[in-house]
Amino acid sequence: MFTCLSPGNIGIKLSWEQCLPLAKESGFEGMDLEIDVARSASIYREKFAEFGLKVGGMVLPVDFRANEAKYKAGLAALPAIAARARETDLTRFYMWIWPFSDEMTMKENLEFHADRLGPCARVLADHGCRLGLEFLGPKTIRIGHRYPFVRTMEQMLDLCERVGLNCGLLLDSWHWHMSLGTVEDVLALRNEQVVYVHVNDAPAGIPVESQQDMVRRLPGDSGVIDINRFLGALRTIGYDGPVVPEPFDKELAKLPPEQAAKLTGAAMRTCWE
Repeated sequence: MFTCLSPGNIGIKLSWEQCLPLAKESGFEGMDLEIDVARSASIYREKFAEFGLKVGGMVLPVDFRANEAKYKAGLAALPAIAARARETDLTRFYMWIWPFSDEMTMKENLEFHADRLGPCARVLADHGCRLGLEFLGPKTIRIGHRYPFVRTMEQMLDLCERVGLNCGLLLDSWHWHMSLGTVEDVLALRNEQVVYVHVNDAPAGIPVESQQDMVRRLPGDSGVIDINRFLGALRTIGYDGPVVPEPFDKELAKLPPEQAAKLTGAAMRTCWE
């Protein structure tokens, strides 16, 4: 596995070309990339090679929750994106899944996600790519909604089976912790079941059931989330993909890009060691 910067996760809004030196100087081994089919794969490969960085992943570019017309338009554009991604050595796509619905029961929602994400997974598989799905653990996200949906690792693995053989987890240390996941749960996984990883920490002094999803900390900041054992378990199962900080820290996002990247890189190095 390798440390990977996703610039938007720490509030950086520069172009991917401008972010490459920031990632390198901050000690990251890779960086996420949003593929633009107007650019050739050789341009992407050359720029990443210039800075000695690996390509991480990208969000699934299909709005699967949209109306039928918009969904089909996104699905129609996916083969070209997946082909360019594979040529660029980007093989990991990901998407988060809301843990509730106000319209669909659990059964109906499982069918909806399988129907919409299954075709996306098949397109990605045709081009040697995979899809990671993220479960969202905090109780506070679900309050006020009618029907519960997938919110734990076990439930997400079941959904992944419905979606496709190349579908696995986007495993986030925050959501793992908030869903009361254990290190043993991670150790029970196989490398091929984990597509992409997020790491972060939680504010101290707040009960698990009261934690707010968008109020987080850099990995290792508070020690609320046992990031060392989380990463150790991933190493044990042989996970070989990107590990991406996602702190959603408003104060961090206010800093100049160079400073934000360096602080995040330093936090990652501490956890890595």
